Amino acid sequence: MKPLHAPPAPACRLTSTLALATALLLATPAFAHQYWLAPGSYAPAPGQTVGVVAIAGTGFRGEPKPWSPPGVRRFIARTARTIDLAPGATIGETLWARFRPVDDGGAMLAYESGFAAIQLPAAAFDAYLADEGLTGPLARRRALHAAVPGRERYRRCAKTWLAGGDAARATVPVGLPLEIVPTARPGVAGALNVRVLLDGRPLAGALVKTWRAPLAPGGGPTDGAVRDSIAMAWQGATDARGELAVPCARAGEYLLSVVHMAPCTEPAQADWESTWASLTFERPQSTGAAR
Repeated sequence: MKPLHAPPAPACRLTSTLALATALLLATPAFAHQYWLAPGSYAPAPGQTVGVVAIAGTGFRGEPKPWSPPGVRRFIARTARTIDLAPGATIGETLWARFRPVDDGGAMLAYESGFAAIQLPAAAFDAYLADEGLTGPLARRRALHAAVPGRERYRRCAKTWLAGGDAARATVPVGLPLEIVPTARPGVAGALNVRVLLDGRPLAGALVKTWRAPLAPGGGPTDGAVRDSIAMAWQGATDARGELAVPCARAGEYLLSVVHMAPCTEPAQADWESTWASLTFERPQSTGAAR
């Protein structure tokens, strides 16, 4: 007679299975944490103070990250002039900036981190590459039959647009290593044309993912740390000029994200290095009177 219950799996096999499952969960899509700048308002009036935090998570929901100077390369605001926001930040605080615009031209805030290292099991790393459209590194690993852990170092490049009338503050590149650059003021038209630049040059074939979070009653963003996760709204690849048009006709808070990966320039530290770029902005309920 067959036993009513199967015997328990050996502890070592169960531990390995759980470890792999956990790694896969972390890698796809949970390891692929988006990272974005989240202002308390995307349309502050001149003289109005707006708080800005950085959030890492999935489904356009996540955890505010504390300010940590060793990992910071720059944190700026482009207005009529470029303002260094880093000196005003406090170590360990999740509120990175209290920004007060002085005019109605708008502001592009930008953050660049240094590299941080991570290692993932082979299956988890390959699944992460596939999920992010990183076909080159994935093809290279498969061609080399590289069933080895993925040793990677990664960095973040995040931007957010605070609405205003000076288009150049949004459309001129900031100079991040990887950057999503609007070709017009974000949140005004039903589609936003963007360019993806890698070290200042157009990046063809880059997969740009988009999320849209509904606005709070009365307008404005909801709290990204407590709202429900949402599914990705749209994705598309850049053309030969590094450009694509992102649909954004519906009102909401938008997050655009793109990743680039290449062999690491310092092999002793990692086999691969990735750069993650994001852009957040708001499409208001009514754009007729948008600033």
